[in-house]
This record gives sequence, C-alpha cells and structure tokens, in this order.
Amino acid sequence: MAQGGAAALSQDDTGTRELTMSIKRNAIITGSTSGIGLGVAEAMAKSGMNVMLNGFGDAAEIEATRARLAASYGVDVRYNGADMTKPEQIDALVADTRTAFGQVDVVVNNAGIQHVSPVEEFPIAKWDAIIAINLSSAFHTSRAAFAEMKARGWGRIINIASAHGLVASPFKSAYVAAKHGILGFTKTIALEGAQHGITCNSICPGYVLTPLVAAQIPDTAKARGISEEEVKRDVLLAAQPTKEFVTVEQLGALAVFLCSDDAAQINGAALPVDGGWTAQ
Repeated sequence: MAQGGAAALSQDDTGTRELTMSIKRNAIITGSTSGIGLGVAEAMAKSGMNVMLNGFGDAAEIEATRARLAASYGVDVRYNGADMTKPEQIDALVADTRTAFGQVDVVVNNAGIQHVSPVEEFPIAKWDAIIAINLSSAFHTSRAAFAEMKARGWGRIINIASAHGLVASPFKSAYVAAKHGILGFTKTIALEGAQHGITCNSICPGYVLTPLVAAQIPDTAKARGISEEEVKRDVLLAAQPTKEFVTVEQLGALAVFLCSDDAAQINGAALPVDGGWTAQ
C-alpha cells in the first residue's frame, strides 16, 4: 500500500461535494541528482510525494540533497545509483522503490547525456551510450513499473524529451534521434495505458542552463568555430524567441501538474516548454 493519506474535499461532475482520501504518491526520477531531474524531484517532494533519486555524483553531495529534500518537505526521500545503461540495475531501481515506498505511482524518465560531433566523426560508443540512456532506459523503467500501475488503475509516466524531439540541430545526431524516439514511445505507452488510468506524456524543454547544457557549450563552440559566449547568444538563446533560458522550477511545476487529476485527459502529448522555439 502507498504510505499515508490526508482527507481532502473533491467535487464530482454532478457538483456533489464529497470527502475523499488524498493518497501520498511515490515517484522515481531518473537522473535526478542535478539539473532538470533535481528540479522535478524538488517539485514533487514539495507537492507531498515520496521520491527515489537516481544519478551519479559525489556521494556526500547526493546524501546532503536527499536529507534536505526529506527534511524540507516531510516526505521519504531515498537514493539508488542505478546505471541507466544496465537493464538489470534499472529493474533493481524499480524494485527497490517498491520495497521502500510500497508501490510505484510515478516514473519520470529524465536521465540523459549528450555528445556534439559531425556525423562522420561521431564515436560509435557515444552513439550507443546516448541511445541506451536517453531512449532505452525509458523503456526499461516503464516496463518494470507498468504492470502494477495497470493493476491499480492509476499511474503517471513522464518522459523528459526536448525541443530536439520536435526539431533538429546539426552535430547532435544521437541526441536528436533518441529524443524523437522518446516521443514515439510516449504515444505508444499512452495508448496502452489509456483505459487503465495511466497517462504518459513528454515534456519538451528548450535550453535550460543545466550542467548538461553547460558541458556541451565548448564542444559546440569548437564544432562551429565560434566563442562560447557566441554559442549562448547566437546558438542557444537564438532559438528561443523569449531570449530566456527555461528554468528547472518551471519544468518541475509542469511535471507535478501532469500527475494531478486535472491532467487525467492529457495523454500522449509532447508539451513544449521552449519560449516559442518550436512555434517558428
């Protein structure tokens, strides 16, 4: 059983007020020790969900983050360092979350890596790793959690795609291929879960100044023969009509909304959060 619950008033479609039980949900967020994933984890913990963190990083820093989230929001926060290239570790991540919290209600597939290179020079090992982490890992987590969501008649799968799931940029062949694949995967899972109370949607951020984006700026500068400041101004934010980076707080708020009953009819969607980039 899920942990806890608080009484809350709800209103059905006939206008009748009734007392229902607000269940504390349990979420896995992959790649959540920094960047977008950590922003989503923070928002979900703040909303009252128990959270399983996942990702790489300094052990002491991860523990400090875990303890801060638990203490700040009064929820149970755990950590599992599963390698998203290894299906057996992904299965163990889902199983450990089920053991810790009683059940898995929400899966946020966020883990991702990037490499920027002309296609003729693109390292095969980098291609394989990006497809494994950015695309295949979403299959493995969703597959491991889907049956229990289906049995209970409720679940949320949220895939952090990218504006690059909707449009392409040069020198990012593996990343763009993986993110386009995520959108197709999202639609399929949405159809399979539609009559079982499960939704699956993709959030498609534009540029967020995360460690992942910061790390690709030097490579993009080298590939294009321009300065790093020109990459920020003329490559990254040039694509976003607002000329502003998307924030992790904005993405976290959308993820929490997608877990709500108000979002129950949003299913199979690719939701751009990109300052208007893909509207052009």
